[in-house]
Amino acid sequence: MLPQGHRLHVVLEGISRGFSAVNIRKFVVRARRLHDLVELGSLTPAAADFLDASIRAGLNVLVAGGTQAGKTTFLNCLASSIPGGDRVISAEEVFELQFNHPDWVPMQTRQAGLEGTGSVQLRELVKEALRMRPSRIIVGEVRAEECLDLLLALNAGLPGMCTLHANSAREALVKMCTLPLLAGENISARFVVPTVASSVDLVVHLGIDAQGVRRVNEIVSVPGRVENDIIEVEPIFERGGGELRRGAGVPSRLERFERVGIDLHALLNGGR
Repeated sequence: MLPQGHRLHVVLEGISRGFSAVNIRKFVVRARRLHDLVELGSLTPAAADFLDASIRAGLNVLVAGGTQAGKTTFLNCLASSIPGGDRVISAEEVFELQFNHPDWVPMQTRQAGLEGTGSVQLRELVKEALRMRPSRIIVGEVRAEECLDLLLALNAGLPGMCTLHANSAREALVKMCTLPLLAGENISARFVVPTVASSVDLVVHLGIDAQGVRRVNEIVSVPGRVENDIIEVEPIFERGGGELRRGAGVPSRLERFERVGIDLHALLNGGR
C-alpha cells in the first residue's frame, strides 16, 4: 500500500513474460453519501431515501456487482448512514473503506513474512471483530470461508454489510450460500441456505451501462422464504426502460423501521 492509500502490485520478470508488470490502483472518492450517488445518476432520490432508512433501521445489506461496478464506493455511502452512536468494526483484505464515523475500528489482513509466519486472514478478523463489542460489522468483500463467520454474526442479530462479486441479486444469494461450504465438510447446504434467507435483508446489485456509468440495477428484499432450496426475493426497486423504478416488494423486519420512528409506507410512497 502506498502512503496515499493506493494499492501497488508488481509482477517481476520471470513470473511475467519478458518484462515486469506494475499496477497502481488509485481510489478517487466521488461520492461519500447516498445522495451524492443521486447527483451522479447512479441512484434515484426515492431509492436513496429508502436505503438510508434501511441502514438506520439496522437491516443487513449485501452489495453485489461485477469488477469496477462501484461496490466499495457504494458500501462507503451506505456506511455514512450508520448512526453516530453505533460502534462500527470493519474487516478488509486491504484498507479501502473511507467514511466518517466517530466510533469506527478498521482492520485489514496481513500477508505472511519471508519466514512464512505472521499472516492474519480475513476470517480471523471477522471473528476478532465479534469480540470488540460491535454495533455493526462491515466486511469489505467476502470471497471464501469468512462468509460463514459473517453469516453467523448476522444470524445472531448483529447488523452488518458486505460486498460480493455477482452478476445479479439472485446470483449473489446463491454465492452467499456456496462460500460458507468452503469452511469445512461439516457445513452443509441444508444449514446454509435457510440461514442466508433469514440473515440477509436486502441485496443491492450494481452494474455499468453502455455509456460506462455505474448504476444500481436492482434492490431486492429477502423475506426469508425458501422453496426447493431457492431463496425467494421481492423487488423493491428495479431498473426498467433505463430508470430505477419502484417494484412491488417490501422489506422484511418492519419492526426495525418502527423502532427508529420511520414510517416505511409513507417513505416508499413518496412521503416522509
